[in-house]
Amino acid sequence: MKEIRTESLGSAIYDRISQDLVSGKLRPDQKVTIRGLAEALGTSSTPVRDAVQRLLQDNALEQRTLRDVRVPVPTVEQYLEIAALRAELEGMAAAEAARIASEQDIARLRRIIARNEEAIAAARWTRAAELNQKFHFALAEVAQMPILLETLTRLWLRMGPLIAGYYSRAKQDMVQRHHAVVAACEAREPETARAQIRVDIDEAKDGIAEYIASFGENGGPRAGSAA
Repeated sequence: MKEIRTESLGSAIYDRISQDLVSGKLRPDQKVTIRGLAEALGTSSTPVRDAVQRLLQDNALEQRTLRDVRVPVPTVEQYLEIAALRAELEGMAAAEAARIASEQDIARLRRIIARNEEAIAAARWTRAAELNQKFHFALAEVAQMPILLETLTRLWLRMGPLIAGYYSRAKQDMVQRHHAVVAACEAREPETARAQIRVDIDEAKDGIAEYIASFGENGGPRAGSAA
């Protein structure tokens, strides 16, 4: 029974750290330690170590030295590949959401946008990035596509920190296209919804590529750059 409880705790910690990556609470090049995570989560080191090992296998964390585990900084090529995958999958989700969204679904999407705008206005960029992710995932939920959502979660394990870090530095509006997606859902225009979410992803490409370039070869920020 003790082994079962330990395994269950390890899975819960894995899910918690994964959510922090997906939502952008952890940032590119941020160092994580077994002890620090254990203290923050109020648990022992063993289940945290197991969770970190799983995340290393997922390429959601990287081990640079024996005692140096960090949130990876993807290459521009890796980012562009994942962005292309997101555009296809999230475009599919947006189109299907536009076909079947109920009034309650549309109201939910609008509430997420409103909360995101409040966070932006208050310069709460970590919260804004979290709500941005919540909107993108909500489209897949409205579309009733759980397998697609599972795939997106794995992609956002690697993209969440990058997107959050970029918007926190750029301090740009991240919801303009979200309004257009919801309007397309309300009007039952699947292809418009698909196109708008793709534009939402594409518009950030140059800025995110520049953000990646602000990190040095070993992941540390270059002199004079903001991260």
